Amino acid sequence: MIRLIDLDKYVDNKYQRIFILKGIDLEIREGEFVTVMGPSGAGKSTLLNIIGMLDEPSAGEYLFMDQPVNKLKERKRSELHKHHIGFVFQAYHLIDELTVYENIETPLLYRGIKSSERKAMVAEMLDRFQMVAKKDLFPEQLSGGQQQLVGVARAIIGKPRLLLADEPTGNLHSEQGDSIMEIFKKLNKEGMTIIQVTHSERNAQYGDRIVRLVDGALMSDSRTQKAMAS
Repeated sequence: MIRLIDLDKYVDNKYQRIFILKGIDLEIREGEFVTVMGPSGAGKSTLLNIIGMLDEPSAGEYLFMDQPVNKLKERKRSELHKHHIGFVFQAYHLIDELTVYENIETPLLYRGIKSSERKAMVAEMLDRFQMVAKKDLFPEQLSGGQQQLVGVARAIIGKPRLLLADEPTGNLHSEQGDSIMEIFKKLNKEGMTIIQVTHSERNAQYGDRIVRLVDGALMSDSRTQKAMAS
């Protein structure tokens, strides 16, 4: 599903080239649950943003569902992102002017899904995340944890083939965090490919593989205890 071949991301300043990612070779098959780990500044979020087509590599190749992403026109990339990728951001990225209901509904509007179907899908998400009573509130009226739940609901409502999650439980207390990870586990069992960035070794064990980055380079790619036990 995903192939990164000798992928670099760098910025040039007056005197030198600074690498954020260097020589990344990575393959992720459909249906896998992969965790990206590493210290702050290792390039984890940049890697996720490139896979999610929110950023472009400086060099190398990126194939998504056999399509050469770095050679596609902007419109085609946007279509791939819209129809196949859901993204959970660390900083929520909710739209302040929209209610909880409207934030969750947004990806469906972009896809042109008709009103009656949208209503049913949003209602199911509100129910699943126990947020029916908060559907008319705005993001600033929610706690950080509640905003993150809305962000997760928005990311998965369109049943994307690929879910990207950047520190999805970073702002949640442990019980909420566990419930998010259980939802991810269930979605993965249903066939959704998931890539998460996390600092939590515990959350990493929900997946099949752990990819570790250090200073922008891929240091290791190993199977989790869960994967070895199955």
